[in-house]
Amino acid sequence: MLHKRKFPRGKVRVIFAMPALEGVTAVSLLGDFNDWSETATPLVREADGSWSAVLTLDAGRRYQFRYRDDRGEWHNDSAADAYAPNEFGSDNSVLDLTVEAAPAPRKASPARARSARPGPRPGSRKAKNS
Repeated sequence: MLHKRKFPRGKVRVIFAMPALEGVTAVSLLGDFNDWSETATPLVREADGSWSAVLTLDAGRRYQFRYRDDRGEWHNDSAADAYAPNEFGSDNSVLDLTVEAAPAPRKASPARARSARPGPRPGSRKAKNS
């Protein structure tokens, strides 16, 4: 699964996630964003057995990637934006950051947060003194 969140300055935070894999004790994320390094981006095993990694990448590009487990097996992402043939006769997953990702949530300023607070409840002491 891929989850994308747009950040300022042309960056996108991407969460890469794989479901639990039976008998697998390590999974790595390899792609053109890390020169296909098997050690650069290890995934973290979650409590439910799934795997995930978070990267901040440049927007406006398409990236090819795959997952590789400790048994040497390659896995594609079922939620990839597309797939592209590779030189080994299989496909790579494609992450497309040329399309608009969801913007990051903005924190309310203290003044805005105060103005959003509800007034006194009807019948309360403050409401009677107003």
